[in-house]
Parts: sequence; structure tokens; C-alpha cells
Amino acid sequence: MSDLARIAQQHDAEDPLAGRRALFVLDDGVYLDGNSLGALPRSVPGRVEDVVRRQWGALKIRSWDESGWWTAPERIGDRIAPLVGAAAGQIVVGDSTSVNVLKALVGAVRLVDDARDEIVVDATTFPTDGYIAESAARLTGRTLRPVRPAEVPAALSERTAAVLLNHVDYRTGRLHDLPSLTAAVHAAGAIAVWDLCHSAGALPVGLDEHGVDLAVGCTYKYLNGGPGSPAYLYVRSGLQDRFDSPLPGWNSHAEPFGMREAYEPAAGALRGRVGTPDILSMLALEAALEVWDGVSIDAVRTKSLALTDFFLECVRAYVPEGRVESLTPVRHEERGSQVALRCSPDAGDVMKRLIGRGVVGDFRRPDVLRFGFTPLYVGFADAERAARVLAEELR
Repeated sequence: MSDLARIAQQHDAEDPLAGRRALFVLDDGVYLDGNSLGALPRSVPGRVEDVVRRQWGALKIRSWDESGWWTAPERIGDRIAPLVGAAAGQIVVGDSTSVNVLKALVGAVRLVDDARDEIVVDATTFPTDGYIAESAARLTGRTLRPVRPAEVPAALSERTAAVLLNHVDYRTGRLHDLPSLTAAVHAAGAIAVWDLCHSAGALPVGLDEHGVDLAVGCTYKYLNGGPGSPAYLYVRSGLQDRFDSPLPGWNSHAEPFGMREAYEPAAGALRGRVGTPDILSMLALEAALEVWDGVSIDAVRTKSLALTDFFLECVRAYVPEGRVESLTPVRHEERGSQVALRCSPDAGDVMKRLIGRGVVGDFRRPDVLRFGFTPLYVGFADAERAARVLAEELR
């Protein structure tokens, strides 16, 4: 056994989160793709069976009241709230991340003066966010201005209506400075909208603490909600009475069963709802969130940084020099919970071989190997094994 393998065993023995691994369905491989799709929590299959057989099968429509289906979007939103640093009553669950980005961005523009005719968007964002931002600009008659996050403060002006940023870069794992960028956006009189897809459930976000206006995120990555599980929308309490969603629906009406011709938005974050909630996937998500009971997000962050530090140490020790290059920042304050390694020219083939040997990460064109570290079920022995197998495949 190598020195690093022994160190990994010691770290795992001392890990306060190690017991959480038993709450997930995992094989004997190394799963480092939780930044794309989280592992299955053991509580989910039984809960879904109950929803299908008893709530839907036996109770049928009575379950909207008797099983709590109607209140699920805000109830589950309140379960997510502590994980992103938000008080209750500000998050509603439903729809996809893309749909919620549209709601948030158009809603943000509607909160400011018409003279503010520019939307600033993260030029390095996940492509869909860019597509939605371009559409939001067309819908609101604004100009879209893509800039890199570091360039945002200099790009802000009295013309800026809203700024859409990613908390963590999906390619490199770079963590952007949410507190200072939000403060800069507010100093310019604009609205800050954050995409939390690659940070929620991996590190503290502090939405309330830092005065974020609007935020969106998916639930199938670090929150382990399952493929296609519904996303969420955060609307800061102080903005809720003015938030004007571009997608009003009967579920967000103040009197949803009144079937009135005129639309009147519900109070609070509920105005972020649109149509009938996707109950099966939503209640699977609710069951999945039980793995967070009693878990501190600060403890998760501490382990995340230790895991990614240790993995990078193992890569340096095992992988032939010059074969890979880390794109992930060394500084903790700039790092999310993934490691991205540039591996030219054969990254795609390398990842296929890794997966064939039970080390599951993913490949991003043209030459990036991504490894996501989900602290609730990934351990230090996993990190050491992944680096060792990587080195063997690169020799």
C-alpha cells in the first residue's frame, strides 16, 4: 500500500460525514460525476412507490390535499433554503433550470427603470443560460452584453438592468466571488441573478447574507434529486411583492381555483409557480433531501476542499509529469467541488477507459476530464484510487 493510500484510509476513518455514504445506492466503483447527476439516495425508491401505488393509485385526486401535493413546491423549497443560506418562504420548486432562468431574468428587468437597457451575462456560462439570456433580452427590448465574471464590475453602468452569473464555472470548477460581485451589481443599481447549479449542496452560498436578488438552480447534481428533477427559483423577500414573472399560470394565481379571467399573482415566492407541479419527480426530490438532515453545509465544504486538495496531490504524485494540467484554481476561495484536468489530445478516450475501470467522471470538449467530489458519499480512498487509475491509463 502506498503512503497516499494509507493517508486516505486515515482521513476516511476520521471523516465525520463518512456514515452518510450508507444512505446512497453505490457500487464498488468510484463515482465522481455527482456534479452532473447525483447518486440515488436509498430512501427514494420506496417513497416513489408509495406516491405511485398509494397516493396516486389509491387516493387519486384526494392526494392533492391529503398527501400534500398542492403545497409541495414551497414545502420542498423550504427544505432547500438552508442549503443555500435562505430563510423560509423565498424558494419555490418547479420547472427546469432554463425556465427558471427566464423567469428570473425577465422578472429582474421588470424590477428596474426602463432606461436601463442592457443585460450583462457571464460570457463563460453554461450555453443554455446564454441562450435564455439572449431570448430575455429580445423579450424585454434590451441589449445583451456578455462579459467574463472578473470584468463585470468594470462593465456595469447606469444602463445595466440585470446581471446573470454562474456561481461555479461548469468546465473548470472556478468559484466566482458572489458577495463582491453582488455588491458591485447593487452599487450600479442593477439586479443580481445567480445560477447555483454547481454550488448548491457543495458549498455555502449565503443568498440572504449577501443580498442576492434572484437565484435559480437544479436539484439533480449535489442535491441528488434524480434525472430531470425539478429546479428552483429564489426570490428575495423584499422583492416578492414586485416580482413580475413572464410566465403567469393558474398555479401562481392568488385564487388558483377561481378561474378568473384577470391574472392576480399570489403573494410571496408562490408567484414563481406556473402550471401543475410535476409531482412524481418532485416528491422523489423531497425524499432525496432527507440525506441532508443534521448535516452542516460548512462541514460539507470543509470535506470538499480536503478531498479536492488530496486528489490534486495524488495526481501530482502518480500521473506522469506534463500529461495533465489542472484548470481548477488552487486557492480555496476560488474553487468549487470539482477538479478539471486538461488532457490533450485524447481526453475523450481516457475517460472512456476510466469508466471501463469503474472510475466515473465525465469529458468536456475539447480536452477536459471533469471529476466531481460529492462529500456526502465520496471518500478519500475514492480520490486516491481515481488518481492511481488515471495514472495507469496515462502511462
